[in-house]
Amino acid sequence: MTKIQAWGRLSNTEHQVIPLITASQTPKQLQHSTHPGITHGMGRSYGDAALNGNGILWLTTAMNHLVSFDLNTGILHCEAGSTLQDIHRTLIPQGWMLPVTPGTQMITVGGAIANDVHGKNHHAFGSFGDHVLYIKLLRTDGEIIECSKTERADWFYATLGGIGLTGIILEAKIQLRSVQGPWILSETIPYHNLDEFFALSDSSEADWEHTVSWIDCMNGANAKGLFARGNLANEHTQVEPKIKDKTFPITPPISLVNKLSLPIFNFAYFHGNSLKKQPQTVHYEPFFYPLDAMHEWNKMYGPKGFYQYQSVVPKEVGKEATQEMLNAIKKSGEGSFLAVLKTFGDRESGGLLSFPKPGVTLALDFPNRGEKTLKLLNELDRIVQEAQGRLYLAKDARMPRSLFETGYPRFNEFLKYRDPGISSEMSRRLLDI
Repeated sequence: MTKIQAWGRLSNTEHQVIPLITASQTPKQLQHSTHPGITHGMGRSYGDAALNGNGILWLTTAMNHLVSFDLNTGILHCEAGSTLQDIHRTLIPQGWMLPVTPGTQMITVGGAIANDVHGKNHHAFGSFGDHVLYIKLLRTDGEIIECSKTERADWFYATLGGIGLTGIILEAKIQLRSVQGPWILSETIPYHNLDEFFALSDSSEADWEHTVSWIDCMNGANAKGLFARGNLANEHTQVEPKIKDKTFPITPPISLVNKLSLPIFNFAYFHGNSLKKQPQTVHYEPFFYPLDAMHEWNKMYGPKGFYQYQSVVPKEVGKEATQEMLNAIKKSGEGSFLAVLKTFGDRESGGLLSFPKPGVTLALDFPNRGEKTLKLLNELDRIVQEAQGRLYLAKDARMPRSLFETGYPRFNEFLKYRDPGISSEMSRRLLDI
């Protein structure tokens, strides 16, 4: 048995870890599994979607081969354990990039599909699943299901965003996009209240592919922040930066994100970035994945870990709901440094349990301080539910079932595609399976 943690480090339970070696060998390996399991990739889900305490984890990271790539069409065929980092570092020099990428590239293709991840360009390119052409799925009874948007489409849309519960994703085909190079032309604009944020967001979507903002959530309704926007650049002359990845050295005895440090962090971050000369041309890695340069950064929250909380609410009530959440955070005395506010485009994701939908999304992190933190999260739940919003399953560790059922009204439809040989801590918590 091996102790496994999610990225939020809220638990550290033992698992029977079974490495899946190749897509072709996996069916034979599953013949020996007598108890339900769940697939586990790079471990970047914050909560319990890929945990199965005292049970089986099928580790997919060895299934990381890029099977084939067509330089003319940009169609990639790969195993599910391939990471977004491997894809980009291999294929961007060839002039091809993933159309949608989240805030970390240290995730597997299988995880990206199972969570239907999104990025900074949802209004322009949708979610990850919009660019998946084919999924090869293994059921625990040995059945192979090959599905796409046109062939066995019901299985495709159940698996997309299906948090690993429909089977083991073995392989996928993805449509990449042509790029001129690894550079992003970006600019950062300070804003001083939510009205300014929404004005910037609305005015940027037509001309800017990537939009996102950091928000200082310590000041309630008077929140200020930094709005970043970017487009792919046609820059060929710059020298690519040397990658200088570092590792967070220790787990401190207490969270480094606390009442004393947060105001200092937020002040320094806002004013430091407000003074930067804009616009600028930056490499795609620091633009898309600023936290990836510090491995194991999740240790900074101390031994008790932290909660990630990401919601989306309809745009019609987006300003009011966001303001109410910020006021609740201020009143609680809790705080978040990694606070991200952005809007999703006017498009629905196809997955039965996909998170993105038209509206306003706010992502927050809170050090785990026990009941005090949970009380705040319960209050945020109330606001999200009243606004007819939903929480992101990839980041959740404690959502009540009532919020899940209202946020994901197609969950009953999803249940008929669930593999009875698969179970996770999340599925037992939210679906009783």
